[in-house]
Amino acid sequence: MYISYFGLTENPFSLTPDPRFLFMSQRHREALAHLLFGMGEKGGFVLLTGEVGTGKTTLCRSLLEQVPEGVEVALVLNPKQTSLELVASLCDELKVSYPTPANSLKVLIDHLNRHLLEIHANGKRTVVIIDEAQNLSIDVLEQVRLLTNLETTTQKLLQILLIGQPELQGMMAKPELRQLGQRVTARYHLTPLSSEETAAYIEHRLEVAGRRRPLFTKSTLHLIHRLSSGIPRLINTICDRALLGAYGRKRTMVNRSLARKAAAEVMGKKAFVRSPGLTGWLLAVLFLVLLGAGWLFLQDPNMDRWWPPWQSNMVKTTAQPADGMAKMQAGETPKTLDDVFYGEKVDTRMENAFQSLLRHWGLAYPAMSGLGVCEWAPNAGYRCYSGRGNWTTLKHLNRPAILELIDSRGRRHYAATMEIEDQEVILDFGDSRLSLSRTDLDPFWFGDFTLIWEPPPIKSAILKKGDTGPDVRWLKAQLNRLEGLSNASDETDKAVFDHILEMRVMNFQRSHAVEPDGIVGEQTLIQLTKAERETPPLPEP
Repeated sequence: MYISYFGLTENPFSLTPDPRFLFMSQRHREALAHLLFGMGEKGGFVLLTGEVGTGKTTLCRSLLEQVPEGVEVALVLNPKQTSLELVASLCDELKVSYPTPANSLKVLIDHLNRHLLEIHANGKRTVVIIDEAQNLSIDVLEQVRLLTNLETTTQKLLQILLIGQPELQGMMAKPELRQLGQRVTARYHLTPLSSEETAAYIEHRLEVAGRRRPLFTKSTLHLIHRLSSGIPRLINTICDRALLGAYGRKRTMVNRSLARKAAAEVMGKKAFVRSPGLTGWLLAVLFLVLLGAGWLFLQDPNMDRWWPPWQSNMVKTTAQPADGMAKMQAGETPKTLDDVFYGEKVDTRMENAFQSLLRHWGLAYPAMSGLGVCEWAPNAGYRCYSGRGNWTTLKHLNRPAILELIDSRGRRHYAATMEIEDQEVILDFGDSRLSLSRTDLDPFWFGDFTLIWEPPPIKSAILKKGDTGPDVRWLKAQLNRLEGLSNASDETDKAVFDHILEMRVMNFQRSHAVEPDGIVGEQTLIQLTKAERETPPLPEP
């Protein structure tokens, strides 16, 4: 909207991880050096961590443009998989053929080992990059370690780069992963930008987008750093919203007022940056307030009202919609996400979100099962699917999903989304619902979601070109039905996943917003089963 107004050729603050916009601060140079070291002959295990939005994924994209000669790379973007699925994903990435159904870990590893030996014999190396590695389970991390046991007498056949959020460091420190931790040859933690780097970062992105003169005053650049804490993703969203505000007011420069208002919209609350001289007074006032609150707590015999939200059986709020943002649904409704995160007694734990999701399917999760919901789901004939996407992805999947929301303090919250209208999303917190525009949710949702689905009656987890058997016949029957074709020919068909079937699968994937790779994985199966049987879709508005 504001691109032509400011003489830009493209959006300078897009959230997509475009390597062209990568700003190489000293920290990012060091992080990239560690990743390149991991691709070297003695790389081994390399660990890169950083807070949400610090640029890890963009660094990964930049790394892929600098792959050294003689290196084959397998990139895993969705690590929420079982050990079997992860090894199958590596085989697919490295173009390793294997028999189907892919239900034997040993068979997959044997085929992978033979392929790695061939690569080694040709004087090449193989590197595995796992992004968002904090989502790996303990069992899968242990399987990753075991993969590094594939070796010759002189050299490892696999080098592993793990990229993830700070929780990954805590996982690696667990006693059950001590063998993996001992194999890490290099670690680096990516920290936010300094004030000077923030200013240089903003100017760099404007320059890449075609702007040759500043659009932010110097004092505004310092303010944006303080508002964003130097986190690139927050810098992008604040600057984008500030430029939109300047465009709306026909301004040629972004001042502090516009930046502060943009930050308030991005963070979902008013962002105040106070003078350092007030710090002492603020601390003194805070101390007195806490002292008084503590005295009241000791005097109150009905102390259960001080308990945290998850101690309550019901969410009781009397909030009314404010500024048209929230509208009343069934049950009591909080006003805004701020009320959910910081004010109202709303349960935003993952367990509560799963309960809301399962109720929509008519399922009851036994609390004393001793299993997590996704571990228990196969016992009821269902599976969990965790992915990353956007609103279009969710609309095409057309199933209720759990969204992972991250507030401005870096805390995670979970909510089931039951309805997605054109520009509005309804979140379900069990005893209350909240209706928000997508624009209000975007600063808190970075694409992570989990849903429940009912798998088809086939044995293979993945179907691909070259496969044969009844599972391929089932796939053909599904596509025939969707394309309005007869299944009569399938009685004598050899049921081979050939080039023609691969093209049909790719066409189906394109029409359902799935990456058209011709491989029938979990997301493609979800779309096929959605069309096959009645499932509880997202309700129509």
